[in-house]
Amino acid sequence: MKNGNNGSRRKFLYDIGLAGLSIPFISAVGNCTGETKKQKTMSAKNGKLGIALVGLGGYAGGQLAPALLQTEHCYLAGIVTGTPSKIPVWKEKYNIPDKNIYSYDNYDSIKDNPDIDIIYVVLPNNMHAEYTIRGFEAGKHVICEKPMAITVEDCDKMIAARKKANKLLSIGYRLHFEPYNLEMVRLGTQKIYGHLKKISGGFGFRAGPSQWRLTQKYAGGGPLMDVGIYVIQAMCYTTGMEPIAVTAQEGIKTDLERFSEVEQSLTWQMEFPNGLITECKTSYADNMNFLKAEAEKGIFELTSAYNYTGQKGNTPAGAMDFPHINQQARQMDAFALTVKNKKQSIVPGEMGRRDVKYLQAVYEAMRSGKRVLIKAE
Repeated sequence: MKNGNNGSRRKFLYDIGLAGLSIPFISAVGNCTGETKKQKTMSAKNGKLGIALVGLGGYAGGQLAPALLQTEHCYLAGIVTGTPSKIPVWKEKYNIPDKNIYSYDNYDSIKDNPDIDIIYVVLPNNMHAEYTIRGFEAGKHVICEKPMAITVEDCDKMIAARKKANKLLSIGYRLHFEPYNLEMVRLGTQKIYGHLKKISGGFGFRAGPSQWRLTQKYAGGGPLMDVGIYVIQAMCYTTGMEPIAVTAQEGIKTDLERFSEVEQSLTWQMEFPNGLITECKTSYADNMNFLKAEAEKGIFELTSAYNYTGQKGNTPAGAMDFPHINQQARQMDAFALTVKNKKQSIVPGEMGRRDVKYLQAVYEAMRSGKRVLIKAE
């Protein structure tokens, strides 16, 4: 992006990047004496923390595992799968030893494996709570994919398990480490173009038949739970505020068989404390991918906001121009550093719980047709 705010923009992204990565300028030197058994284990891994992927679906295989070949502070140490036929391919491709390969049946025995420091839960939504809690009971740190869980009650159980285990929990909100979305944070929260007057966002795609995302039991809902949560996140981080109320309207179902259990599309409005009302939408039947903020001095927006790569953005001063990074690698490296340096994740379980509360409020508004207040806690 070519504008007079280039210096402050770069500094903001630098500062927030350091916060996300929790880079320890002093503690990085470490102790030269009294090396513990765990430190020796880390040394044997060249200082990298071992991550075990729990669930080997499309996201784990297509995004996370390849990203772990690019990470600096963690690596793919193990896998947990219920599909034995996948094991030979993963074992060969990522050089995973037999002792680091688990099924869902012997998952709990991962507690005895010093190679595994972090568990990344990449399972259907209804399984997030169980495998996160069991991960903590095994004495591991956990990254859980979004949404954190289907219910707030499950989120509470996950947070309680984290506290009991004295371990760290991070939610897979990769866009908190992505430069274009971080620029939207800067422009909105620092009021670079004045106060926000209107903000809108949408994320949707055409979902194929016969997948767990279309089943209420596994997904807990439709596109809102899957990709609409990105829009909810964007409204919060661009405004720097949390909503006080929501309204929502379910779209017309054009495929009653495919969407017999979940919504096909949904629009909703989020009301913020200063009176700002944002317009949001999501769909499993239409393609959309945008985040648009209208401020006093012009519009800034992402015309491709939420994808794994290929973000595009514009401001009153011109097009945004940032390098495209591997979001998953950046996210996992950031968490590995928080673990090493005993910091808290910038996308902790409490944020995941907050968003599940918003998701449930939107569904309540959709079903009731009423404005639903979001209680402050």
